[in-house]
Amino acid sequence: MTASKSSRARAQRARANAARNGGAAGRASGNGTAVKAGPPVKAGAPVKSGTVVTAGGTPRTVAARDGGPNRRGPRGAALTQEATAEAPSTATAPLWMQLATFALALAGLGVSIYLTIAHFTQSALLGCSESGLVNCTKVTTSPQSYVFGIPVAVLGLVFYVFAVAIMSPWAWRWARREVYLLRLAAMVAGIGFVLYLLYAELFIIGSICLYCTSVHAITFVLFGLTVFAAAAWGIPKRQPAA
Repeated sequence: MTASKSSRARAQRARANAARNGGAAGRASGNGTAVKAGPPVKAGAPVKSGTVVTAGGTPRTVAARDGGPNRRGPRGAALTQEATAEAPSTATAPLWMQLATFALALAGLGVSIYLTIAHFTQSALLGCSESGLVNCTKVTTSPQSYVFGIPVAVLGLVFYVFAVAIMSPWAWRWARREVYLLRLAAMVAGIGFVLYLLYAELFIIGSICLYCTSVHAITFVLFGLTVFAAAAWGIPKRQPAA
């Protein structure tokens, strides 16, 4: 009897101790469920967010540690933003476009130089008819061959000197919004002047000049290629001030 009572008393004390331990753990976790302490975390390893119990039985909330590429903090984010800002916003026109426009501008410059020399030396243009619809002398000596007192040949020369510079591969690769807009504006002004000269030749003078027509055709093609490049590859965005 005495041994049996002692065994029952020890069992009751063990159950009471277990109940007290369970209640304390439940109060620590906040929902009555015992929380086991997890394994130790190594330095630099990613940690998931949650609630853990320290060795002293005190619960502590642990925030997730980012193990991704931005774990360097604000400095890493700043470097990423700087690399993104330096990336070009638009693609540069391909090499064939750069070379084609440059070659056309050089051809227009060559014809303009020849027309300017012929104008000041008053020499006949080689291979050009002097009668009928094609009459170079009639066109180059007409009152319409001057605009505001300046020979049209000189204006064409100035235009194509600028066109050679703005259509060069170096200018195409200079991804500046101002350069692209200036190229477009120059071609729009050039095509407007060409339309006036065509009107003067066909409806006022009544004759055309083959050399002048070649310059007009080159200007038309350059205008089309410039507009196509702006539509296909876009115009660079305005760069923020430093």
